[in-house]
Amino acid sequence: MSASREIALFLDMMAAERGAAVNTLEAYRRDLDDVAARLKAGGSELGTAKTADLEGVLAGFAADGLAPSTAARRLSAIKRFYRFLLSDGRRGDDPASALKAPKRGRSLPKVLSEADVDALFDAAARIEGANGVRTRTLMEILYAGGLRVSELVSLPLNAFVRAERCIHVTGKGGRERLVPLTPNALEAVTAYRAVRETHLPQDPVRAKRAGRFLFPSRTAKAGHMTRERFAQILGDLAVAAGLDPAKVSPHVLRHAFATHLLARGADLRSVQMLLGHADVSTTQIYTHVLDERLKTLVETAHPLARKPDSG
Repeated sequence: MSASREIALFLDMMAAERGAAVNTLEAYRRDLDDVAARLKAGGSELGTAKTADLEGVLAGFAADGLAPSTAARRLSAIKRFYRFLLSDGRRGDDPASALKAPKRGRSLPKVLSEADVDALFDAAARIEGANGVRTRTLMEILYAGGLRVSELVSLPLNAFVRAERCIHVTGKGGRERLVPLTPNALEAVTAYRAVRETHLPQDPVRAKRAGRFLFPSRTAKAGHMTRERFAQILGDLAVAAGLDPAKVSPHVLRHAFATHLLARGADLRSVQMLLGHADVSTTQIYTHVLDERLKTLVETAHPLARKPDSG
């Protein structure tokens, strides 16, 4: 069986049994395609590769200067793939079981200060017309609920529950959660509903598909605003706010949401539930962000940290 067919079967399993998202499946496909190409260049095949062959692939990652995080992600894909072949009876062994991930330092998420977020909202408030109303609503929901960008742009129109004080979000792996919204976010949604139809396609068939979403698109095949379009909107906001657009992204705003909540006294479990993290250990990274900030504050502002005068 060809490598592409084996990869396709693996992806089918991940979608059906694990509920993997489209973007996750595409990432697995890219990683496994790369591994298959490297194995073929070395004279072996993906389906029949030995442990030594896979060790050669890992060595190739290092030789090519692949970032440790990227190499670790590809190794994860390799391990999942061969576990699938073993459990599916397509192999009698798991050649990836002994492979070790490359060591990597802890990478703290980038965050924006509360002043930076205020600047983004001020820039959004200056946009006129229906586009401005939509932009402010997108920002309010994203920052009020800490949603992933894919969750935000694909919100169904019927996501609002409990008299519209919360939204029902379906996240990674099909996990569902309720996310409460702030009064400002609810007001923004109310204002946006009055202009939402201006963003619907004129074609009746496309309009019917797009009409299911809170943020419909006149051009996107999926019917709702794309991740790329929102990233572009956010980049333009960053420029208007006087911020470096390279340091502002939807995920950075999600990080800001979590960090700002913790800084104001929210408990870790609550933030975990709001973010939709399956494991609290994922959420704990934000406590390290706060630790770094406190450390910097002490080093720069504490009287005993000041350098003595040189005279």
